[in-house]
Amino acid sequence: MSVPNYAVIEIDATKCTTPFDCKKCLAGCPQSVFAVAAMKVEKGRETNPKDPGVYTLYAPHRDKCTGCDICIEVCPVDALTITFPAQAAA
Repeated sequence: MSVPNYAVIEIDATKCTTPFDCKKCLAGCPQSVFAVAAMKVEKGRETNPKDPGVYTLYAPHRDKCTGCDICIEVCPVDALTITFPAQAAA
């Protein structure tokens, strides 16, 4: 079994409930690792970014993560953890 050589970024969705309203990790990340996607869309109705659970945070560019931990430092709800399994295995 090979060990991934990129960051494993865990996002606790029970803590990060309004990522579109917050966006602190998106603004703080120098590598633009994170993105926000709508989870609930109703035709003809605007989605309120302050409603919990209608948006989700994910890390589509985790291969670009350098482990600077800025996202962890700026997250107001401590929803992020980052590990580098390849470094731990070496």
